[in-house]
Amino acid sequence: MEALGINLPGLVTHISSFIVLLIVLRMFLYKPIVNMLDQRSQRIRESLEAAERAQQESAASQEEVQAQLEAARAEGQQLITSAREVAERFREEETVKVRQEIEAERARAEANIQRERDAAIEQLRGEFAGLAITAAERVVERSLDEQAHQDIIDRVLEESDSRIIRN
Repeated sequence: MEALGINLPGLVTHISSFIVLLIVLRMFLYKPIVNMLDQRSQRIRESLEAAERAQQESAASQEEVQAQLEAARAEGQQLITSAREVAERFREEETVKVRQEIEAERARAEANIQRERDAAIEQLRGEFAGLAITAAERVVERSLDEQAHQDIIDRVLEESDSRIIRN
């Protein structure tokens, strides 16, 4: 082997040194580095799982928020519909009240008109009766007794009522 330029005791020493170095490196460096890499790999895996869980939780909470928004929209629409119904009922009630007030005012006005008409007719009858008596006295040139006056007044009023009603 010496012809090849290989020194056998040096080669054995180098091989034994390499094997010892390999054993020492494996014991003190390889195992801690592999453990450290395994731990790091485990931490990365856990972080990825945590990120996946966070993403799922985020999606779930987003769905929940969306459902709450839809519920709030539906409730808002229901409130708007309810407010419209209340406003419509209030408007109808107020319309009925106004119509009743108008009808009551019209009835009062008609009653006032009827009273005033009756009062005017009574006043007219009184004046007409006085005129009739005066006319009758002048025509007859004498004064009649009270009963005769009343009979003449009643006849004249009946005739005048029938003329007023025909007109």
